[in-house]
Order: sequence, then C-alpha cells, then structure tokens
Amino acid sequence: MFGACGHGAAHTPFDGRAALALIRTQLDFGPRIPGTDGALRCGDWIVATMAKSADTVIVQSWTHTTVRGKQLPLRNILARYRPSETNRVLYVTHWDTRPVSDEATDPAERSQPVPGANDGASGTALLMELGAVLAKTPPTYGVDLLFVDGEDYGTFTPEHDVLLGSTYFASHLPSSGYRPIFGVLWDMIGDRDLQIYEEGNSLQQAPEVVQRVWHAAGDLGYADYFVPRYKYTVTDDHVPLLKAGLRVIDVIDFDYQGIHHTPRDTFDKVSAASLQIVGDVATTLVTQ
Repeated sequence: MFGACGHGAAHTPFDGRAALALIRTQLDFGPRIPGTDGALRCGDWIVATMAKSADTVIVQSWTHTTVRGKQLPLRNILARYRPSETNRVLYVTHWDTRPVSDEATDPAERSQPVPGANDGASGTALLMELGAVLAKTPPTYGVDLLFVDGEDYGTFTPEHDVLLGSTYFASHLPSSGYRPIFGVLWDMIGDRDLQIYEEGNSLQQAPEVVQRVWHAAGDLGYADYFVPRYKYTVTDDHVPLLKAGLRVIDVIDFDYQGIHHTPRDTFDKVSAASLQIVGDVATTLVTQ
C-alpha cells in the first residue's frame, strides 16, 4: 500500500502538506544530534515556532554525562495549550537524530549520521502543525506537546544514553500531581507506506488508550493504516513515562526495514498523505 494516496482529503484542519514542509525545514538544519550546531539551531526554531501558537512554552535544559564521560547538552520543549485546564492530554515526540547509522548494511555507512526524515522529523512536524491547528481551534482538553531530546543518542542493547529526554521529563513533571487523562508518543509516523500496529508495552500497560486511538482512527476510515493488531514491542520514549505512572502509548510505524537507523531515512521516504492520516487522528483525539 502506498502512502495512503487514496485518502488525500483532510478530515480535520490539520494540513499534511504543511507538516511535510516542516520536515524539510528540519532536514535543512542537518543532523539534529545533541551538542551540534544543527541541534542548537533546530531547537531554537522549534521554541520560536511553538511560542507563536502555544499559550506558554517551557524549556527544560540539562547536561547528561554519557557512559563514556561526555557532557551532552540536552533540551526538552513543552508547548502548553489551555495550561490552567485540569483535564490534560500529553503528546510526545523526539526531535533529535541518531549520530550513527548502526543498522546500515554497508559497514562504510555505519559511522554516518541518520538524516532522520521519518525517525525524528515526522513526529516533530506532526506536533508543530498540530500546534498551529490548536491556536485556531481550541482543544477540548488542556494539551501538552512535548518535544524530547536525546531519544536516539546511544545504544538500545544494552540501554545506554537513550530515552534521555523522556526519562528527564518523567522525573521533572510540570507539577507534582501531573497526570494527563491519556498520552500518545508519535514516532516514525510519516512513512510513505503507512501501517501502524498496536505496540506491546502500550497494550500491556495502557490498553484503554490504545483502544481510544485505534477507535478514533477507525471512525475516520483509517483502519487500513491503524491496524488493530499487535506486531511489535518497542523500547521507546513512552517506557519511562509509563514507569512514572503516565498513561502514554506508542504510535509508531516500525516497519521501516532497510531505512531505519541508516543514511536512507531521507525526505523521499515520507509523504504528506501519511502525515495527513496521522494528523487527522491526533487532531480528532483532542478536539472532538
């Protein structure tokens, strides 16, 4: 199935083409690896852009010491809509990119950084475009759009220097009683060949949120793209948040073989149609 081209019409004010342009802008900064100029400039751009739509923007800055002793500057960005509202929804994405292409089949490519068109930029674009929508269409709930840093820096097996931003946020919540009614991590959602399956940790620890999201997708006519079936269990930014008691699930298209964590994660691998589908679901969940 190709990029959901048969479903090009928007169901909500979310604009998939505008989101696609936001991916292009991120790629123009180059790799968004923590501690690099590309990350600095991209982070500044996210803060400035979200300040135009959100009621308030909070920046969490800290330094992480890696297992090799490197001092890594990191920054989470939290854009809040209706911040005084008690009933809240938390949306999460990571905005950093991976410093090495460890899954490249060509050994010569493995030291190259990942461009991160889908793995990093797509979720970021989704939340940024959603922010523009929420500025014009007030949400039903208070909404927090969280852009976390350092998700993809180190190694996942064993887990060293990864999920850094979500782990930091989990121990530095906006308030001591912060408990959103539900949360969604949006990761790798721009794939032209979009198929999102239910994720294992999400099903086990927040099944009611999985049901809420997949039900909304089905009502929109997107059951071919939000497949109501388990396929993967993924170590991702929702895990530290679940451990902190937040009901956050992972919406991720993990069928990205041959592209994931390689130099081939480029602009031609993502589409406005896929962004429109996921954007319609994300928008519907907080506005209807």
